[in-house]
Amino acid sequence: MSPLRSNNNNNNNNNGIGIRISWDSLSGHHYADVGGEQLWADVLRATLERGLAPVSWTDYLYLTVGGTLSNAGISGQSFLHGPQINNVLELDVVTGKGDFVTCSPHMNSELFFAVLGGLGQFGIITRARIPLQKAPTRAKWVRLMYTDFSQFTGDQELLMSKTPDYLEGSLITHHSPPNNWRSNSFYSPSHYPKITSLLESNNGILYSIEVVKYYDHFTAAETIDNEVEYLLRDLKVVPGFIFEKDVTLTDFLGRVEIREDDDEGGSAEAHPWLNIFIPKSRIQDFNAGVFVDIIGRQNKAISGPILFYPFIRKKWDDRMSAVTPDEDIFYTLGLLHTSGAHDWEYFDKVNNAIVGFCEKWGIKIKQYLPHYKSEQDWMKHYGPKWKTFVERKNKFDPRRILSPGQRIFITSDQHEVITNSDV
Repeated sequence: MSPLRSNNNNNNNNNGIGIRISWDSLSGHHYADVGGEQLWADVLRATLERGLAPVSWTDYLYLTVGGTLSNAGISGQSFLHGPQINNVLELDVVTGKGDFVTCSPHMNSELFFAVLGGLGQFGIITRARIPLQKAPTRAKWVRLMYTDFSQFTGDQELLMSKTPDYLEGSLITHHSPPNNWRSNSFYSPSHYPKITSLLESNNGILYSIEVVKYYDHFTAAETIDNEVEYLLRDLKVVPGFIFEKDVTLTDFLGRVEIREDDDEGGSAEAHPWLNIFIPKSRIQDFNAGVFVDIIGRQNKAISGPILFYPFIRKKWDDRMSAVTPDEDIFYTLGLLHTSGAHDWEYFDKVNNAIVGFCEKWGIKIKQYLPHYKSEQDWMKHYGPKWKTFVERKNKFDPRRILSPGQRIFITSDQHEVITNSDV
């Protein structure tokens, strides 16, 4: 697919990196051609200048376009629009054979679907064509508190049917406070005594839903208030624990600020994160074994958030390399630890305990941003997709040049290096 371009386009160089915004006269839609090295934060700035924006984001915008598209790119918009990999029209890719290829769902489609969610195994994304829509200007941002896990997940699924613009769930514990680096100014100091009291009365665990409705300057105040009231209707939130803010779209999407982990004169941080997908049918077991038991028993402070929210499988294109659980609805756990540089091993053990619990009790999770040490683990991860994954590797990177550090495909030379380094 190569849409016709009008002369009405915008070039935003952003320190030498181009973002080209164009109009497809065939479909009647705008799109942005973006370099793979470009940050999503820059995409936001460039598109908003034209009153436009992509629909699917990550919570943290200081990530490259090529990087998130090589994984999936998930956030609270994904239940509605799918992950970022489902919102791409066209790619330019340099394959492991050194070929420069333009690809789309209709042209060189095998490479297109291989690269999206392909962990960098098949090619390097040098350009992505991202569809754009008219951008809202403001966001009604609401957070809700729960003491009961079933009500927390049930309300998330009810909210999905009401199609807000953003939906995520999270946990609040003594070690994962309401305000953290993911959005450190939502709650005012006056909210803390109330939340802390509820936390103490519920054995140190609360569940929270974050729901957002976008609007613009032309929306009547009564209209947006009615839309928010509709979203909150029939929810089982703890009475008196609805918190609301009204912010600009830029403030909402940019709420997770850039972090400097190792400033000169500062102390380094480690991020032993765990991101997994859990089938809906096992989330009650997961809550009991992971949230209440493993996480509830942690004796070290965690400054990062604990995210837990649902996706709809049909919003993911199964032709792409990314893998998900087989059920129609699945949840993601984002355990975003922040530790000191020297105690990451403790949190790594917590992560391993969670994965071990799932394996012991037959919870068929899939890791997002996976890390495995053997080809057998990768084969299990990809399941029925493994055969296609190998065929695509042989076709687009037969010499196994790209992303060898993931140990998905290990050559004899690499095996010797790994063996010697492990001695």
